[in-house]
Amino acid sequence: MNLTLFDLDGTLIPVDSDHAFGTFMVDVGWVDGAAWGARNDEFFAQYNAGTLDLPAYIEFATSAWRQRPLPEALAMRERFMAEVMQPALRPEAVALVEKHRAAGDLIALVTATNEFVTTPIAEAFDIEHLIAVQLERDGAGRYTGAIRGVPSFREGKIARVDDWLAGLGAQWRDFERVNFYSDSTNDLPLLERVSHPVATNPSPALAQIASERGWPQLHLFA
Repeated sequence: MNLTLFDLDGTLIPVDSDHAFGTFMVDVGWVDGAAWGARNDEFFAQYNAGTLDLPAYIEFATSAWRQRPLPEALAMRERFMAEVMQPALRPEAVALVEKHRAAGDLIALVTATNEFVTTPIAEAFDIEHLIAVQLERDGAGRYTGAIRGVPSFREGKIARVDDWLAGLGAQWRDFERVNFYSDSTNDLPLLERVSHPVATNPSPALAQIASERGWPQLHLFA
């Protein structure tokens, strides 16, 4: 069996789901449009520059919805899926996942976006295993705005994949081939860890690295 790992934002979808969810929060009036939207854009720019303070971003991003009753937040997430994410599910990306599923690969979505936003997206791709940033909850089950455990970000993606495989009773060496598809230099640690990295819709910086190292480049979206 082979192991295939997918990044999400910019890789399987042509948008950043985290940033898009923040924009959606502005659009539906759950946050102050001008100030909150500008701060959301600042964090997105930091991510693209490789300078993101992830705990600060998680506290900020979840502030848009975590104080509301959970059923209300979940209903708004359903609207986000229907109005924003479903149109972003491109047939080319679905076909790529299906190709690896048909080959019998063990598949996981490994993303630095939080589990609240990405759970229904993984379900839309019919990907059973989601490795996302986990969100802390208090004793009453309320989201606190903090990260639980190791975040699946940069080197943390390797640690989280290690833990996930261990939970399945598996190790990296059990797989003849390990693929990882990603668009971002933030994922260089995991790209360098796998046997078959694929720069997918790569940023200019990742495209240059891929060219220098002879990694294949895949352009799913025009």
